[in-house]
Amino acid sequence: MKTVNTLLLGTLIAITLACGYSAKATPPTAGSVPAIAQLSPNSTTAGGAAFTLIVNGSNFGTKSIVNWNGTAQSANTTFVTGSQLMVAIPTSMIATSGTVQVTVTNPGTPGTGMYGSGGTLAETSSPMSFTIN
Repeated sequence: MKTVNTLLLGTLIAITLACGYSAKATPPTAGSVPAIAQLSPNSTTAGGAAFTLIVNGSNFGTKSIVNWNGTAQSANTTFVTGSQLMVAIPTSMIATSGTVQVTVTNPGTPGTGMYGSGGTLAETSSPMSFTIN
């Protein structure tokens, strides 16, 4: 019986290794880092009307998202080109005066290799200030 158990254990280990269950996943690599060059307009009046903010820069992906003070504007962001995004800014976001930090995030991509390995990390631009007077 001991020989059968040893044989069975050896077989299970061999199958596990052959199926790749012991393989290590490749970690994601750095993604494309977006950069903001200009906001248009770069300021507005507190309590003013809703407006469309145009973000000019580089390395914007088709799924890039504009962040307003760290909050992703996923539903409001429109990809125009690799160097331009538009985002709808509602009146509620400009109700009071202050400075808002605007960034752009290129989302990461899932791994497609064996066991989900690979892919890219999400990358976010340096912030650019938007003034609400």
